[in-house]
Amino acid sequence: MEYMAESTDRTPGHILCCECGVPISPNPANICVACLRSKVDISQGIPKQVSVSFCKQCQRYFQPPGTWIQCALESRELLALCLKKIKAPLSKVRLVDAGFVWTEPHSKRLKVKLTIQKEVMNGAILQQVFVVDYVVQPQMCGDCHRVEAKDFWKAVVQVRQKTLHKKTFYYLEQLILKYGMHQNTLRIKEIHDGLDFYYSSKQHAQKMVEFLQCTVPCRNKTSQRLISQDIHSNTYNYKSTFSVEIVPICKDNVVCLSPKLAQSLGNMNQICVCIRVTSAIHLIDPNTLQVADIDGSTFWSHPFNSLCHPKQLEEFIVMECSIVRDLKRSAGAGMISKKHTLGEVWVQKTSEMNTDKQYFCRTHLGHLLNPGDLVLGFDLANCNLNDEHVNKMNSDRVPDVVLIKKNYDRTKRQRRRNWKLKELARDRENMDTDDERQYQDFLEDLEEDEAIRKNVNIYRDSTIPVESDTDDEGAPRISLAEMLEDLHISQDATGEEGESMMTQ
Repeated sequence: MEYMAESTDRTPGHILCCECGVPISPNPANICVACLRSKVDISQGIPKQVSVSFCKQCQRYFQPPGTWIQCALESRELLALCLKKIKAPLSKVRLVDAGFVWTEPHSKRLKVKLTIQKEVMNGAILQQVFVVDYVVQPQMCGDCHRVEAKDFWKAVVQVRQKTLHKKTFYYLEQLILKYGMHQNTLRIKEIHDGLDFYYSSKQHAQKMVEFLQCTVPCRNKTSQRLISQDIHSNTYNYKSTFSVEIVPICKDNVVCLSPKLAQSLGNMNQICVCIRVTSAIHLIDPNTLQVADIDGSTFWSHPFNSLCHPKQLEEFIVMECSIVRDLKRSAGAGMISKKHTLGEVWVQKTSEMNTDKQYFCRTHLGHLLNPGDLVLGFDLANCNLNDEHVNKMNSDRVPDVVLIKKNYDRTKRQRRRNWKLKELARDRENMDTDDERQYQDFLEDLEEDEAIRKNVNIYRDSTIPVESDTDDEGAPRISLAEMLEDLHISQDATGEEGESMMTQ
C-alpha cells in the first residue's frame, strides 16, 4: 500500500535535450525551445522590409492594384493595408497578433510587430515574434497629378448672373468657403459675368450644382461632349458642362412685379425693394412694409427685372420725417416686417440744394432716418423706366422716389473696420475697375444685415485696434462676438504645409 501511494505522488519526468542536454519537459521534437529556434526559423520567407506608396498632396496610401485610400497613422485601416502587402507569405503560417511599433511621424517608417505560429518537427508548434519595417515612399496619385497639370478636367460648372453688380457672387463665395465646396476643384476661373469651376469627375460637379440650388435661387442645364470611345470595351469618355444661371436680382434693386405675382404674394404693391438674396429673393413693399420671399421656380415662372442701374443711385437729404403709426391693411395682405418702421419723408437731392424742389415718399427706413441725414435712393420721377410692367401701371401707383439705404461716410467706415473675409484662389481675367467699389458695398451690407452675417465666416483683423461697436455717426458695425480668430498653422507633424484652421 505504501508503494502505491509513492507512485501517485511523483511529478512528470524530465528528459534531456538531444542537442544541448538541458533537462526539459517531454515534447514531440525532444528538443529545447532555444535549440529548436536555432534550427528552424518559421518567419523565413516573410519579407522584413516592405515599401508603401504615399501621396503627400492628398494624404492617401496606395492599395494595389489601383486604389488610393485615406488612413490615419496606427489605424486599423493602415494595419490592414500593411498586412495585405505580405499576404502571400503570411498564408503559410498562423497569424496570432499584429500591432504597430511607435515611430516618429516624419521618419517615413512604419513598423509592425507580428506574432506567428507554425507546426515544426513531429507536430511541435513554435511561436515567434518579429518586426516588419515598412518604408513610406512618396508617389503622386493620378488625381493629384491631374490637378497639378491644371489643364485636365472632365466637368465644369459655369455659374452666371446677368446683372451689373456682383453682390450675389461675393455672398456665394463666402458660402463656398464656409462649407469647403472648393476643395475638389481643379481650377476656379473668374470671368466678367460669373465663375467657372473645373472638376476631375462628374460627381464632384453634380455635388456643386446641388449646393448652388440650395443656397441661391437659380436654374441649371446640363450638356456633354464625347471626347473618345472604345468600341471593343464599350467605354466612352465625356466632358460634361453644367450651366447654372442665378436670378438677375441683387440686394438694393428696385423691381416691378407682374400684377398676377403681386396678387399671389398677398396683394403687394408692384414696386418693391430687394432687401437680400439668399436661397430666395426677399422683397419688401416700401409703402406697407409687407414682405415676401420668391424662390427660383417662382421667379422663372413670373420673371421681373431691376428697374434702375446701381450707378443711378442718388444722394438725398432728409428734410422731414414722420412715423406712420396706424396703417390700414387691405384684405388678404401678407406678413409685415418687424425689423423696419414705416415712415413718410420729404427729401431733396444734394445736387439740387440751390432749388426748392422736394420729393415726398414712403419708406421702410423710418427707424433710421432723421432730419438732416443723407440717404441713397432712386429718382423714378425723372428716370426713363423701360419695363413692361411699369408701362402698364397707373402713374399714380409709381412713387417719385424709392429710398434704399442710409448713407454713411465710407472712408471712416473702412478705416475703423476691424474684420476681414477670406477669398477663393482663382484666376482673374478682364477685371473691372469697379470691382473694389462693389466689394466695399458687400462689406457694408454685411455690417448692416445680421441675417446675411449668420451664413458668413468673419475673421478679426488684428492689425486694427478694437473699438466700440458704433461710431460717432451711428453706422452699424460687427461686434467681436460675431468674429472668428484667424489661425494659421505653418507646419504640420509631417513637415508639410498645413491648412488654415478656424475656431468658433
